[in-house]
Amino acid sequence: MTDFSIDKFCRWIFKPFLNSLEHPMIFTEYPFWIFFLFVLLGYSFIHKKPQIRSVFLFLVSLYFYFKTSGFFFSILLFSTIVDFYLGKAIYKSKKDLTAKTVLGLSIASNLIILIYFKYAYFFTDSFNAIIGSDWHPINHFAELTNQFTGSSFRVDKILLPVGISFYTFQTMSYSIDIYRKKLSPVKNIFDFGFYVSFFPQLVAGPIVRASEFIPQIQKPYNISKQEFGMAIFWILNGLLKKFLLADYIAVNFVDRVFDNPGMFSGFENLMALYGYSLQVYADFSGYTDIAIGIALLLGFRLPKNFNSPYKADNCGEFWRRWHISLSSWLKDYLYIPMGGNRGGSVFSYITLSLIILFVYLISGSLALLFGILAVVFLTLIFSELFPKFNKWYLTNINIMLTMLIGGLWHGASWNFVLWGGLNGLGIVTYKLWKRVSPWNNKSNWFNRVWGIIITFNFVTFTRIWFRSGSINSWDQMDESHNIISEWFTANEILYQLFFNFQWKLIGEVLTVYSNVFMVISIGFAIHFIPEKWKIWYRELFSNSSVILQLLISFIAVFFMYQIASTSLQPFIYFQF
Repeated sequence: MTDFSIDKFCRWIFKPFLNSLEHPMIFTEYPFWIFFLFVLLGYSFIHKKPQIRSVFLFLVSLYFYFKTSGFFFSILLFSTIVDFYLGKAIYKSKKDLTAKTVLGLSIASNLIILIYFKYAYFFTDSFNAIIGSDWHPINHFAELTNQFTGSSFRVDKILLPVGISFYTFQTMSYSIDIYRKKLSPVKNIFDFGFYVSFFPQLVAGPIVRASEFIPQIQKPYNISKQEFGMAIFWILNGLLKKFLLADYIAVNFVDRVFDNPGMFSGFENLMALYGYSLQVYADFSGYTDIAIGIALLLGFRLPKNFNSPYKADNCGEFWRRWHISLSSWLKDYLYIPMGGNRGGSVFSYITLSLIILFVYLISGSLALLFGILAVVFLTLIFSELFPKFNKWYLTNINIMLTMLIGGLWHGASWNFVLWGGLNGLGIVTYKLWKRVSPWNNKSNWFNRVWGIIITFNFVTFTRIWFRSGSINSWDQMDESHNIISEWFTANEILYQLFFNFQWKLIGEVLTVYSNVFMVISIGFAIHFIPEKWKIWYRELFSNSSVILQLLISFIAVFFMYQIASTSLQPFIYFQF
């Protein structure tokens, strides 16, 4: 047993903060909570002064992002500065054309950053496949950084900055809402920087609207005893989801199967899919629970991001319950501008053309391209002859395009596009079924239960491609970025499910993985608890004494770290 000393203890405490990249800020590791303790300490002195408060939280958020993504924090700063001044220019523009031009600059600057870092390989390899070229993206950002700072970042590979999809979506919605006259620009760049970079939700959401968050910045700090208890509850709830559900299931079963599906039976692959559905929910909702709790301790209310999504009885309802901040963003800034349920628009036709182009690029087949164009052309002719069909057709096209782009948002992989397309098809199919179904009476519990079972299994099935895409995204492939490797995992899972199920092994599998399946069962049982029961035990905890809350917190944290896996798993949505 090594001797304890104050010097060793201090080195253990402060070592993560002296090394810029070795210890990133992750909610599940102790450096973050030491960081947060110091933030709370500093915050206690300035929380009553909104202006100083914004500056303080902006600076600590930048430090948090630096610890998470290194010098990529400069991209965050760039996006913050550009959109702050462009937002002011949009607001001051007296002509609509000028406002549209400035808005276009804001959207273009964000999309260029997003496309460069997230989709460079996707587009480059697609073009290489179709024209037979050998282009390779260069990390110009790293190249410039090396020139000006003398650093040695590698320039042959473009790395993805953590959380770039989240904060670029926030800054774009800010500019769009100013143009739509729904929001006045903030007067202070520190207030705007604080909104963009607020560290609890910076790297994995939820996506916060400026209209929801910015008004809170100037309000005095106010948190009741009940809200303090609720904040502690959400933090504990998120950590328990992460440690006891997501990480345990992943390490002990799901990752093993997905790493090599051909080595496991079809039944094991099926159970891994069910486990993954619980894992991805517990992981992502766990992160947002922690983010909501931390923000609430600082006096800020973040929007709800999950609402028991597996209770949904159709695909449309599922996406109103899952990743609510992203779903509502896509609806307001993509689906409705394309025409929504009113019909088509120029934007929807442009988007459809781009999707068709992408399909052609990945397939390289002129026959397929002309086939798709022929179907679209005949459909348009048919819709002109039958106006009612036209509106229905264009509405469903808008749904499909929104879900396809939503899939692509998750990653530069055709697996994600296929996953998004399948979910869009699920929504469209349900809309058709609802018109003709004699069993659509939601008051009948039997109909609702069957709807939940069908929806859950469909969503779980589509995750074959989501998981494959998350593992085999373009920036993680070998230098050739071979599309075959991207589809390999999904193809193996499908083969095992349909041709190698091995019914005889079910009893043995249930015995070997009994602990894992018990955890999965408990996780789903908790998920399906009636909402009024969940509200009851949340309020019971939040209204209890502070001493009891702290005691429960200490016991829960001690228990979590006792059973935690040796290598902590990063949050799934860090890659998006």
